[in-house]
Amino acid sequence: MTVTIRPAHPDDVPALAALIEEIERFYGGTALQPFPERRAQTHEALFGPHPLAHALVAAEDGELAGMAAYSFLWPASGTTHALFLKELYVRDAWRGTGVGARLMDSLREVASARPGCSRMEWMADTNNPAARRFYEGLGFKELAGKVVYRVGAGE
Repeated sequence: MTVTIRPAHPDDVPALAALIEEIERFYGGTALQPFPERRAQTHEALFGPHPLAHALVAAEDGELAGMAAYSFLWPASGTTHALFLKELYVRDAWRGTGVGARLMDSLREVASARPGCSRMEWMADTNNPAARRFYEGLGFKELAGKVVYRVGAGE
């Protein structure tokens, strides 16, 4: 069995919507939206008339092993833009098998191939030491001096 990394296709939407619920549960979410609503939002975000994001999937025999959701931010440095990794998730059965590292390598290829993309950025929760060790193991260093702010859309 071989895991393949590729861009998400519209046919992946039901599996991606299920994976997103798994991600929400992983982070402790309990107020989960109904599956049909999540599936529709996933389709709209990735394949609607004005896509909000892109995704790479790691798939093995039609089953999703993981995903990387990203978008592009402008401006980044000067007038260039950056690939912003919003979510990297590998299902438990595939953790430690290199799937996450392959997704990161594929994201770097996407960023390098896009004209005007000067860098890749992402965040890890300070209370997620496994993710921080993963990124450190790939040779990435944490940046000091950044604080994340967040507010709800209607607040």
